[in-house]
Amino acid sequence: MRRVGTGFLLVAAGAALWGTDALFRWALAFELPAAVVVFWEHVILVLVTSPLLVRFLRNRPQLTGKDLAAILFVGAGASAVGTILFTQAFTYGDPTTPLLLQKLQPIIAVLGAYLLLGERLLSRYWWYFALAVAGGWLISFRSPFDVSVSEATPALLALGAAALWAMGTVLGRHLTSKIAPNELTAVRFAVGLPTALIILIARNETSLALEITLSDVWALVLLALIPGLAALMIYYKGLQSTPASNATLAELAFPLTAIFVNWIRFDSAPGLSQWAGIVLLSVTIVVMSRVGNRDPEGLGVKQLEPV
Repeated sequence: MRRVGTGFLLVAAGAALWGTDALFRWALAFELPAAVVVFWEHVILVLVTSPLLVRFLRNRPQLTGKDLAAILFVGAGASAVGTILFTQAFTYGDPTTPLLLQKLQPIIAVLGAYLLLGERLLSRYWWYFALAVAGGWLISFRSPFDVSVSEATPALLALGAAALWAMGTVLGRHLTSKIAPNELTAVRFAVGLPTALIILIARNETSLALEITLSDVWALVLLALIPGLAALMIYYKGLQSTPASNATLAELAFPLTAIFVNWIRFDSAPGLSQWAGIVLLSVTIVVMSRVGNRDPEGLGVKQLEPV
């Protein structure tokens, strides 16, 4: 029981660190193009995880064409493009909404596993999906029944990132049968780096990538290591001894931390309808996880932890 309790706290700690993302990413998003931020973020992460990448190359697992395509999507789509969309969403001035919309990932991942891996949906999945979409809509807009184009754009960018990351989770789950999770994380960053470089060149922003200041470097290092790598490592450590339904509860530390940090640091408090959306989405995810935990033949959130 003590081990499970410690695991729960570690999952909550990892999720809480995710909620600090805006502390580092928000200022960088206004100072540097999104592609520049993501490129240097990947450079740092590749350097830190290089021993794991070397181990993967030494192991040389037998991979099929489908496996290689999955690796390409996880690295290029989820890690590089998804993070660029997420970073771009911050440039519209709201540091809270892009973070909170990431709570839609489990709902999207369950649907993706059904479509790509042939896993069975929970019998009530579409009810959960509808409730989650309603919660996501309320979170996205302070005036949910009077939405402007300027408000819709950052929400769509954040949703695009959530969808790419969720599908990366689905394909990552498929790959973990052949690649150890830590090694897969290193491969993800290694594939994401050249993708980020290609996007940087295509957008003609390579010169800007060479003009970063010392303060930018520190912010990028903290961004990559705190809400990035450290959060993931702590989360996985806790997940080893924590039932998935309990982990889903612990992960609520993520939106709560994001709200608190952004409220104090950026004076960005959610409106009343956004609070309602946060509660609706959180309750939906928790209930869905617990139902999935009792139905081993159906697809639940417990089977789709992030990779």
